[in-house]
Amino acid sequence: MPGGKPLVTLRDAAVFVTTLPKTEHDPPEWQAAMEALLLLAERDGPTMFARIGMTLALHRSESV
Repeated sequence: MPGGKPLVTLRDAAVFVTTLPKTEHDPPEWQAAMEALLLLAERDGPTMFARIGMTLALHRSESV
């Protein structure tokens, strides 16, 4: 993570995602992560979906 600070809360994740450049958050991994965060925040969706989505999106560059 930038500055070495981990994402601990949903707010941390949301702030991180919303500050990404458009070209970086356009890939499907980031779109899925953002949808999972919104589902969790707005409709009390499953926490694990948001966690998995963020993990996959953060590690996207390792698999590309």
